[in-house]
Amino acid sequence: MSLLPETARRVDEIAARAQSNGRVPSFALAVLRDRAVLHFAGAGEQPRPDPKTQYRLGSITKTITATLVMQLRDEGFFALDDLLYRHLPGTPIGGITLRQLLGHVSGLQREPDGPWWERSAGGDVDQLLAGLTYEKLAGAPFRRHRYSNLAYGLLGAVLARVTGQSWAELAAKRVLDPLGMKRTTYAPVEPYARGYVVHALGGTLHEEPRPDTGAMAPAGQLWSTVTDMAKWAGFLADPAPAVLARETVDEMCAPVVISDLESWTAGHGLGPQLFRVGERVYVGHGGSMPGYVAHLVVHRRSRYGVIAFANAYGLAGDHIREVSLRTLTTVLDAEPAPVSPWRPPVAPAGEAAELCGRWWWMGSEYEVVPDGDALVMTGPYHRTRFVREAPDRWRGVEGNNEGEFLRVVRAPDGPVDALDIATFVYRRDPAHLA
Repeated sequence: MSLLPETARRVDEIAARAQSNGRVPSFALAVLRDRAVLHFAGAGEQPRPDPKTQYRLGSITKTITATLVMQLRDEGFFALDDLLYRHLPGTPIGGITLRQLLGHVSGLQREPDGPWWERSAGGDVDQLLAGLTYEKLAGAPFRRHRYSNLAYGLLGAVLARVTGQSWAELAAKRVLDPLGMKRTTYAPVEPYARGYVVHALGGTLHEEPRPDTGAMAPAGQLWSTVTDMAKWAGFLADPAPAVLARETVDEMCAPVVISDLESWTAGHGLGPQLFRVGERVYVGHGGSMPGYVAHLVVHRRSRYGVIAFANAYGLAGDHIREVSLRTLTTVLDAEPAPVSPWRPPVAPAGEAAELCGRWWWMGSEYEVVPDGDALVMTGPYHRTRFVREAPDRWRGVEGNNEGEFLRVVRAPDGPVDALDIATFVYRRDPAHLA
């Protein structure tokens, strides 16, 4: 599969303009789908961009840290609503929860104390915790979105404490290796792009340091490539059960907080950032470290994604976000949606056969059809997919009635008389309104 020639040309143009206007030595932009690179556009010469060249991820690392937290939650190591002091006893800010830390609604200040951690060799977890004081809480939890790198340093400390393994070991063993992300590493491995500050007047390059950030590594340490980010984008769109269940990734991508209360175009889930462009919502994350900016964005429904890397601060912050969002929107607007072939459904059997067909509620018609082992009910007010949990009991797993039960109501002599979904009763008779 590849992009249409005109779509590919437009992506190439976006990359060329971003590198030129942003004055970055090297710029990599790729369109991703189903864990593969559909189209790669590079611009610049220092180094010449390549899908297998490493750039620094910066805060895209946080999405991997969040995945580790959700893995251990699913395995019973802790609950998201555990207070921090339960796992880091003695901390003066122990009254905030893991969930609040994940979603950047804990009220914590943005950075830890000391020199700027992104340009300094980091200390260990004990040093990070020793610098905590009650004054680190800059506001009340859930009062507003307050982005915090410190929050993810603390989440990494929790992961290490409850498992007895370092964050780096956990990330490699539990996420990167299972997904085959062999070129995503804690420290840079050749070939990798050096990061620069570009002098505002003369355009000369100043190479930035690449420190080991220590206890703050869970917030932004990792290095990766376009090829590996295709695998990560694929995971966010279509989760690998060996790493994390789809239901858990869905939970991560649900909004916790809206970060711009006027326009509602940006928010945060349990790890991923959320971006609304028109009628679409994308998930992903931006990242920056001295000499590097990056941005990953994924449209989960279509499984398309975009990764952008630059090795200078010139194309900083919102600028690279705008490039990746514009690229993904361009692709989704231009490329024809894949059409799934129609196949005759397998005839339902047993209880499912009794439930298929037409039903009415308050004069509105609904249809129940088989979908593998499940049933899908579609009508003017909702579409819901149900799976059978027990005789005459089905649970909504997708759609408007997700989490609700469909209860089969039978007549005294046994035939199905009605469907009761959360007290809303559907019957075969269109004239029956009760």
